Amino acid sequence: MSVASPVPDERLAATPEQLRNDLWLAAALLVSAILSTWLGSVAQVWGDDSPHLGWGLLYSVALTAPLGLRRRIPEVALIVVAVVYFVGMSAHIPEMYVGSIALFIAMYSVGAWVVDRRRALIVRVVVIIGMFFWLLAAMFQAASEQGSDSAAEFSLFSPVAAMMMLQFLFNVVFFAGAFAFGERAYAGALSREELEQRTRELEHEREITAAQAVALDRVRIARELHDVVAHHVSAMGVQAGAARTVLDRDPEAARRALTVVEESARASLTELRQLLETLRTPDAAAPHDSTLRLDAIAELVRYSEENGMPTTFTVVGEPVTASEVAQVNLYRIAQEALTNARRHGGPDARADVRLRFDGDEIELEIANDGRVRFGATPGLGLVGMRERAAASGGWLEAAPRPRGGFLVRARVPASARSSQPSTQGVLA
Repeated sequence: MSVASPVPDERLAATPEQLRNDLWLAAALLVSAILSTWLGSVAQVWGDDSPHLGWGLLYSVALTAPLGLRRRIPEVALIVVAVVYFVGMSAHIPEMYVGSIALFIAMYSVGAWVVDRRRALIVRVVVIIGMFFWLLAAMFQAASEQGSDSAAEFSLFSPVAAMMMLQFLFNVVFFAGAFAFGERAYAGALSREELEQRTRELEHEREITAAQAVALDRVRIARELHDVVAHHVSAMGVQAGAARTVLDRDPEAARRALTVVEESARASLTELRQLLETLRTPDAAAPHDSTLRLDAIAELVRYSEENGMPTTFTVVGEPVTASEVAQVNLYRIAQEALTNARRHGGPDARADVRLRFDGDEIELEIANDGRVRFGATPGLGLVGMRERAAASGGWLEAAPRPRGGFLVRARVPASARSSQPSTQGVLA
């Protein structure tokens, strides 16, 4: 028989309810042992050799009390029960059944609750061997006393030999059953603990996955909010400043600038309303499942020109049908790049937007020739553009141009795919 490795004590820790049940079990067996001893004494199962009934009561207490601690100290309980049972039977205590039950429960408890399997095996084997030696000695002593009158009493088919064989087989089944049931109970406890551990791990992984999903959703929503607010508020700031500058000398120009501010505010509110509607409605479309498409980049160019930065737009190659993710992400990259150009390029900045269709890939390039802010801490805009390009399975290059200005170039596959994105160029 293989011996399992020791396991932590807490794995088979008894609950308070189980400990209380052990006390009730010991009490019930104590009452049963007292009743059995009294009935055995009345029936004179040992004839006149039975000791006084008081010794039977003491035997009943010593036999059953250790079972109240069978889960706390199962090895000690088994040894005490075995010793008491041996002494009681040797002294002819007139109790015939509860002792066997107590011994069975004590041996089962060692197999079911001792976490050190080597120690559990040794204790049970020692008790079993000791009991069999005592049983054999008692049977041969009884056979010798009964067979003193005739040698025929010692034959193989004699009543004495049959009784000896019957007791031997009964004890084999008795101890084997206690041993096997204990092992099975321990294995079942380990299986249940392993199942509970796996359940806890799965629950923990589910919580982690849910938290990651929430974090990713927050990042996506934050990116959308940044794109909407930065684009429109930046334009509103530029136009409001221009209106303030020409308010006195050119009211018509100031009126046009304020009209652009109003349009930007309305567009910003519309996009924010759509995004908030997505957050409020569980089954609403995600923010990237919007009406933004590649053909809307032309509207961004027109918007950029109206806000004071001359911008050109060129489409190169034969347009192909791109995935929703690619179209939305490229639109947002163009929006963020033009916003940064207006914000940082200076009053004389100009921008050029090129959209290239190259087979099954799409390349978007936004270049401006204004000034470049060196030493500035990269903002969330460039981080968001890199994340959008990576989310589309492509890459993004963002770096100052050698002859002045800034260049943003993104290249993504037209169809959505899960390839590992690469990052090229100097990512600011």
